[in-house]
This record gives sequence, structure tokens and C-alpha cells, in this order.
Amino acid sequence: MSEQLDTQVAEPATTAGHGVILTEAAAAKVRALLQQEGRDDLRLRVGVQPGGCSGLIYQLYFDERTLDGDLVHDFDGVEVVVDRMSAPYLDGASIDFADTIEKQGFTIDNPNATSSCACGDSFS
Repeated sequence: MSEQLDTQVAEPATTAGHGVILTEAAAAKVRALLQQEGRDDLRLRVGVQPGGCSGLIYQLYFDERTLDGDLVHDFDGVEVVVDRMSAPYLDGASIDFADTIEKQGFTIDNPNATSSCACGDSFS
């Protein structure tokens, strides 16, 4: 049995502040998680930091803060925040959500990653 993922991109409500793309499936999952938490003051923060076996690891978490220098893009009511230092590493990256028998969770497809480790959590 094969299940198709919705990989359409959520329509941006504002001019892009960064090059990260959030698919409809990922935006829907973020909205569902925020609704579960009863919070409407959180944003999805995406970044990179040194670490992992390939040099950089992804950060993906909810944040109530917007820091000086943050780049923000609204995808149908879901704000995605990227700090200025991470933006060049994430330009053109696509965040999707998979919910299949093989895998469940957020995935990041990053055209800037020249290599990654076997676990898929770090890249260079």
C-alpha cells in the first residue's frame, strides 16, 4: 500500500524574509500541534548549529520569541523564523511532514547540504 504525501507549498502571506519553504503537510501539522498545546503565540524556529558527525545539525522547535535579526515568513498562519546566521545554510530548504508506516515526522530537504551522515541529522 502506497500513501501519497501532500508536498504542495503553503501559500506565503507576506514577502519572504528567508528562503525556507514549508509544505502544506508541514504547515497543517504545526497548526495541529499548536492547537493541541492551546498556544497561538509560538513560531516554528529553524536553524543550524555546529555539531553532529558532518559538521552542522538542524534545529527545529517552537519559540515564543522573535530576536533581533530574525527573518520571518508566514505560511498560511504559521510563522517560520530563521536567524540571520542560519539563513544562508537553509536557503531553498524545504520542510515537509511525513506520516506513513515507514516514517513519521518532519523532514528537511536542503539543496545546500553537500553531504550528510547516515542518521540524516547532520550535514555539511
